[in-house]
Amino acid sequence: MGERKSILLRLDPVVHDALARWAGDELRSSNAQIEFLLRRALAAAGRLPSGAGPIPRRGRPPRETGADGD
Repeated sequence: MGERKSILLRLDPVVHDALARWAGDELRSSNAQIEFLLRRALAAAGRLPSGAGPIPRRGRPPRETGADGD
């Protein structure tokens, strides 16, 4: 995947607060929640480009289990 784009987004403070609460409920950042919602809307409208990769996973990588099963 190429370099990620940055944009400035102006939101009504009440909308931002609602978005932040929703993102927190789903253990996402506000930015990740916005991208998730935009991708879902694009897919529903049939406008998500076929070359759009998955949303990159953030945070700690999954724990690897060793040969002894720990």
